[in-house]
Amino acid sequence: MSDLSSIEKLKLEKILGMGSGYVLDFSNRTFQEFITESVNINIYDEKYNYYSGSKANRLRAFWQQEPNLLTGQLLEKLLEYWQVQKLIEQQFISAVEQSLFDECQTIAKRLKGDFIVKDSSDSHLSNESSSLLQTKLLSEFDRFASLTSLEDRRARGFLLEDLLTRIFALHAIQVQKSFKRNEGGEQIDGAFKLDGWYYLVECKWTQKLSDIRQLDSLYGKVNRSGRQTLGLFLSINGWSKNVCPLLRQNSEKSIILMDGYDLRCVLVEHNRISLKDLLLQKLEHLNFEGEPFYSAFQLLQSTQ
Repeated sequence: MSDLSSIEKLKLEKILGMGSGYVLDFSNRTFQEFITESVNINIYDEKYNYYSGSKANRLRAFWQQEPNLLTGQLLEKLLEYWQVQKLIEQQFISAVEQSLFDECQTIAKRLKGDFIVKDSSDSHLSNESSSLLQTKLLSEFDRFASLTSLEDRRARGFLLEDLLTRIFALHAIQVQKSFKRNEGGEQIDGAFKLDGWYYLVECKWTQKLSDIRQLDSLYGKVNRSGRQTLGLFLSINGWSKNVCPLLRQNSEKSIILMDGYDLRCVLVEHNRISLKDLLLQKLEHLNFEGEPFYSAFQLLQSTQ
């Protein structure tokens, strides 16, 4: 039998939607086929006929009777199915859902014996966990970047906001998720505080390059805020060539630019770029040189 704890079971049941006897969106037939394909077991064998015999109860019986390794393997496949289903149906994964998913993945890895503890120090474990999360976020960023259909591009904007929140959290910068203000008249994609200054964030992940009109929108939001407010305009695919010259001409130097290359560089571990350091360098070049865009490439060059 597996050694799943009561708390671990509670988390797994939540993400797998087992509250009403179901498991995700499986029918009886597809549930049987999926488990047979995943671990070569017939879940409708009499030994798994627990209480009502529902899909959820059969999965609970599986957890009760099968060893850690087999349980971990099946859970890993079910979590992969959950993630792919969200992607295909273009369903937004909230920060809460992502956190629960990550915890359930950790449970599956523990059952499979994937974790090898090399050092008992808390700092080492913390660094290892941070490294794993950074690698996962990089993989997720690259996967989102490969979405090219019209429907996918519409979903990417929402996915980007959630991904950005988790990247900032990884670098210990607290972000306020998207919100509306001025009686619902303004939509703010996100906000954060850094070294005493407040930043409003505008996110764009479109095939077309961002233009100055989209930055004018962010300027308006910043100008309607307090005096210690700046703007961060994040456009994954960059901006048109006239954007930077026009920003330099603006007397209100209150917006810094970030593109997809910047964001990806922060996630590539061997670059050793801190998101906070990159943002502060962007701010320094805006204040001292009037330049709205200082890239991660420039920062990498300066540290070599």
